[in-house]
Amino acid sequence: MYRPSPTVQRRASIVVSVVALALVAWWVSRQDAPKFPDSLGGYLWLVAALAVYALALAARGWRWHRIMRLAEIPHDRADAYRLTLVGYMGNNVLPARGGEVMRIAILGTRTTAKRRTILGSILAERILDAAVLAALFAVLTWFGVAHAPAGQWPAAVAAVALVLGGIALAGYLALRRRGHFASFNEKVRPVTRALKVFAHAEGLLLASLSAAIWCCEGTTLLLVGHALGLELHFLDSTLIIVLASLLAAIPAAPGYAGTFDAGLVLGLNAVGVHGGTAVGFILLARFVMFVPVTVAGLAVLLHSYRDFRLGRRGGSEVLGDAGRLTVEDPPAERERADDDPARDEEPLDTPDRLPDGRRGGVDHRVAHLREDGGEGRRDVGVLEALRDHRGDVEDR
Repeated sequence: MYRPSPTVQRRASIVVSVVALALVAWWVSRQDAPKFPDSLGGYLWLVAALAVYALALAARGWRWHRIMRLAEIPHDRADAYRLTLVGYMGNNVLPARGGEVMRIAILGTRTTAKRRTILGSILAERILDAAVLAALFAVLTWFGVAHAPAGQWPAAVAAVALVLGGIALAGYLALRRRGHFASFNEKVRPVTRALKVFAHAEGLLLASLSAAIWCCEGTTLLLVGHALGLELHFLDSTLIIVLASLLAAIPAAPGYAGTFDAGLVLGLNAVGVHGGTAVGFILLARFVMFVPVTVAGLAVLLHSYRDFRLGRRGGSEVLGDAGRLTVEDPPAERERADDDPARDEEPLDTPDRLPDGRRGGVDHRVAHLREDGGEGRRDVGVLEALRDHRGDVEDR
């Protein structure tokens, strides 16, 4: 099966953005000058919109944390929140959703889990978002919100795809319990481990949380409308964000340039918002939902992950100092006056033998070196760190 190369995909996304931006620019050229808040109250509504959007981002961070817990990915909860901001920042400034790659790469240096497993947790997030968006789109369309601007058949397609996806997942899980697809499951297990959330009772909770997140984003647009004096209905603003997010799923340039804006235009026209008010709404929505999170994500990246190096596993709260011992070369030891070259050349055939000839484990070696003192004392810290690390692994 033909699969386009990354270069082809990147060029196609640029073409999509250029076409969408051209259409949006043509629409803007036929409108009045953009309208902005003209009172203190209007700007206070924008502050409220920022607060609600921040709440939605926090909920996304907690959702990713729960998905990783179900996938048994060792991590710090704070990393889930911080990397959510970093991911949004990357998606806004890098092509091909580069923010997701940044999340995988950075968290991969701070956990013992495979990067493919981390990728699976992000796929679980995206599938949850897509499923909830499809459900909201179908329901809002069938209820005739804003006169169903996309028509009935796209809603029917979304609903059928959602139902077929659920049936396929249930069928696959049933066959897996009967022993089928064993070899296939072994190959994809690192990626699909996080997808078991859809067969877990907590999956319903996370799906409900996803719906609440999109409602928060709809509320954000509702408050942006209030800042401009628009009396939008909550269902209207929710439909606008659903349309914009569905179109933003089309591969495009960084920041969903053109596709997100086209979705806003489609939704605003459906609810009867035109002219300079619509142009101002798009600009303010862009500001509230893109600028602060990009600045915050960059600040988090520079503050919390400034030592990040692609492909290098550094120390972290998850691995601890013992984790660093496994990936970093120890510092070279300076030559001492009492070094004996002849002793250095002796074969190391019994490195773990105690004085009485017994084979000692880590705990026995620590005790022996404490009693031995002198040059043996240097190794106590290393052995204690390894012993503690072994205990942490056993606890997990």
